[in-house]
Amino acid sequence: MKEFELKYGCNPNQKPAKIFMENGSDLPIEILSGRPGFINFLDAFNSWQLVKEIKGALGMPAATSFKHVSPTSAAVGTKLSDKLKKACFVDDVNDLDSSPLACAYARARGTDRMSSFGDFIALSDKCDKVTAQLIKREVSDGVIAPAYDDDALEILKSKRNGNYNIIKIDENYVPEERERKQVFGITFEQGRNNFEINRELLSDIVTKNKDLPEEAVRDLIISLITLKYTQSNSVCYAVDGQAIGVGAGQQSRIHCTRLAGSKADIWHLRQHEKVLNLPFLDGVKRPDRDNAIDVYISDTSEDVLADGVWQTLFSEKPEEFTKAEQKEYLSKISGVSLGSDAFFPFGDNIERAKRSGVSYIAEPGGSIRDDNVIETCDKYNMVMAFTKMRLFHH
Repeated sequence: MKEFELKYGCNPNQKPAKIFMENGSDLPIEILSGRPGFINFLDAFNSWQLVKEIKGALGMPAATSFKHVSPTSAAVGTKLSDKLKKACFVDDVNDLDSSPLACAYARARGTDRMSSFGDFIALSDKCDKVTAQLIKREVSDGVIAPAYDDDALEILKSKRNGNYNIIKIDENYVPEERERKQVFGITFEQGRNNFEINRELLSDIVTKNKDLPEEAVRDLIISLITLKYTQSNSVCYAVDGQAIGVGAGQQSRIHCTRLAGSKADIWHLRQHEKVLNLPFLDGVKRPDRDNAIDVYISDTSEDVLADGVWQTLFSEKPEEFTKAEQKEYLSKISGVSLGSDAFFPFGDNIERAKRSGVSYIAEPGGSIRDDNVIETCDKYNMVMAFTKMRLFHH
């Protein structure tokens, strides 16, 4: 296939639209179902690069959930605890542990379920039946993977009355060294960002504490690769083999850190016993549960706990999850890793990161206030590595 005509571009008024190879070669994809749109393809090609690089760096199956050209999360295929399975709404999947790829997607989708609603999915490995079964029951726009088992493809093709977007990509495809795009009729050209993120990147530890365990190395690598394909400015919190909070597209670095930190906090709070044991009525759908949990944790919990409202969601009225309880619970969190796509200009970012349990940090360094940032890390006995590599993505 030399080109693929799209219904329209980013918006319905932007016609005509298509994708094609500028050098005239065949596109490195097959469309197995559906008719992906302009934004679907932007999500697909960015997300595929992300999972391919994580798989290459860590040697583990990886999955990501994308929305509007930024990841909501990315994860590798480690098994989920019983508590995390329940928080991710996958505790009813009996054979989940048999598929590392399904575990990766369960983590990626379960991290920020509000943002992942209607996501585009990328899988580093052949999609198997268990993974397809997980995808089938979620509201999603499409999936990209290097291959699909026959039974997995059959399951996915049944989604959306046979119109679910399924893309197969040539895993051996290598793009040209230079890439171009147009803005306002003007062509931009640059060298492709082929920078490799690996263990070596974390060798320049600038804090007094230099104890960087392998689990933190894994999580920092996941965080940094996730940032490589996140709209900048961006910050990413990661733990236990997955990104748990992504702050994308903010003009201020501290706003990135706050946004990502608040998402990481929600991920932790979803695993609190009060949230796990919310007595939902049997007929409440998964998106409605997500919305209710999000409100229950927020400052406006009365919106789901008020008389006349809670009866539509719960079999009995839940106890309030107070801010004091939440603060106490979060204060016990530690071992979280944090990556930043550019340097931290002030120590306030570290102060905010500490509140979300961050113990390990990777950032480029190079600020005139590096000393202040390092000093703040040392105050909390954090480990910080300077990568000397910026990861802006636009």
